[in-house]
Amino acid sequence: MDEGHPEEHPAEHRTRSWWGWGWREEALPDAECAALGALLPGLPADPLPVPRVADLDLPEPAATVPASLAPLVTADPADRAAHALGKAYRDVVRALHRTPGRVPDLVARPRGEQDVADLLDWAGRTGTAVIPYGGGSSVVGGVEYRGEAHPAVLSLDLTRMDQVLEVDRVSRAARVQGGVLGPHLERQLRPYGLTLRHFPQSFEFSTLGGWLATRAGGHYATLHTHIDDFTESLRVVTPIGVNSSWRLPGSGAGPSPDRLFLGSEGTLGVITEAWMRLQDRPVHKASAAVLFDSFEAAAEAVRVLAQSGLHPANCRLLDRGEAAFSGAAADGSTVLVLGFESAHAPVGESLAAAVSLARDHGGRPAPEPAGARGAVDSWRAAFLRMPYQRDALARMSGIVETFETACTWDQLPALYESVRAETAAAVKEVTGAEGLVNCRLTHVYPDGAAPYFTVIAAGRRGAELRMWDEVKAAAMEVLGRHRATVTHHHAVGRDHRPGYDRQRPEPFARALGAVKSALDPQGVLNPGVLLG
Repeated sequence: MDEGHPEEHPAEHRTRSWWGWGWREEALPDAECAALGALLPGLPADPLPVPRVADLDLPEPAATVPASLAPLVTADPADRAAHALGKAYRDVVRALHRTPGRVPDLVARPRGEQDVADLLDWAGRTGTAVIPYGGGSSVVGGVEYRGEAHPAVLSLDLTRMDQVLEVDRVSRAARVQGGVLGPHLERQLRPYGLTLRHFPQSFEFSTLGGWLATRAGGHYATLHTHIDDFTESLRVVTPIGVNSSWRLPGSGAGPSPDRLFLGSEGTLGVITEAWMRLQDRPVHKASAAVLFDSFEAAAEAVRVLAQSGLHPANCRLLDRGEAAFSGAAADGSTVLVLGFESAHAPVGESLAAAVSLARDHGGRPAPEPAGARGAVDSWRAAFLRMPYQRDALARMSGIVETFETACTWDQLPALYESVRAETAAAVKEVTGAEGLVNCRLTHVYPDGAAPYFTVIAAGRRGAELRMWDEVKAAAMEVLGRHRATVTHHHAVGRDHRPGYDRQRPEPFARALGAVKSALDPQGVLNPGVLLG
């Protein structure tokens, strides 16, 4: 998924769904699934049943660990099933059809760094593939094993390593274990009046280590857009030893050791700790929505805003389809959602300046009817609810998936039109019916923007995966042709490997392969991701 701004609610009395997004209690019931499905002509009348672990017919584990590691490891079927897949549309559909693919033989939950090292040593000796696992929210095939090259698969769940170990209030930084989930991290920082303020849409269900390993995008639409911007130093356990970088505010001493592991997706080592730059908790906030008659005019306003130095925290641009789908505007308008925040000073003047700039480019402030949800609140509510609706439509055999990219401003108009037109054509060719291809800009920079596309179409029961793969391949071809990145903040995983292989320079690919061979000589860490 992508950026968001959820609250920090505790997970009391709720259970994670093993097959779908989020909390099991928040999933849509059958009647609501059917009602959603009725909006897409051609879908079945009834949803696929919610899958049960008992129906998966899991094979016996193909490996056992020595007695010294046994307290860390489980072969419980429910644990194995829950760690078999991420949360992409492809994963949900496979779970619904009870065909998850290669399920891990074992799930390990290390309690500390030495446990991680011991598990990696055992895996290297036995040739067992190790899939580092945080919250399991990957939407690119990053936490599953594909293939048959390894005799056994171990899912390495870091979530027991979830503590803030040290806080440096003077430097506004904290040493944090990599397995901490977003809400638990923020609860531990709150007594200090500090926050990491990194809120991806998966905030409740993803970990600091996962954010670092995938270079996750977060709450801020400008300036501090990725977790990289908050990273002071990393501690990583590799199969050949621990890599620990110094805490520094900046350095020009050669290639950065932290940059090597940021975005490495568990292929080079396991991120066990990080010193993270923090902020004072904001107390001044202001937001507004601005309506435009066209996406083109709105995008030009956003470009000027991104180059103005105002640095809004939120700067999401919804095209007319996305605005209508989220309830932000029902009149065909394109909607710009703006937000500013500060821990130290009121932000009303900054918001007014941004709205004035938008007016200069044809924007008009959205009305806020008394007693009704405005455009900003409607967008936020739809944003947080969308993954559950995605699962509901998947149960109806609908195709609902997203992909994101980034390009420079001069390329944006052509990329926007090409992706929408050619993806829509692919949908019609593959499914035989019209679909929806909507877009929003999630993050913006002085030199470019990150378009995020949503595809909604009527699939055919039993053929959903083939249909989506064909549509996704067509979309990825367009991105490559326009030299737009294969991913802006969802990582590469296994699903984006073809596009990543085209995007990266060959000398860099060879260098990355050499690093992999040096750090993971047995080739057991997350095989098939990034390279290999």
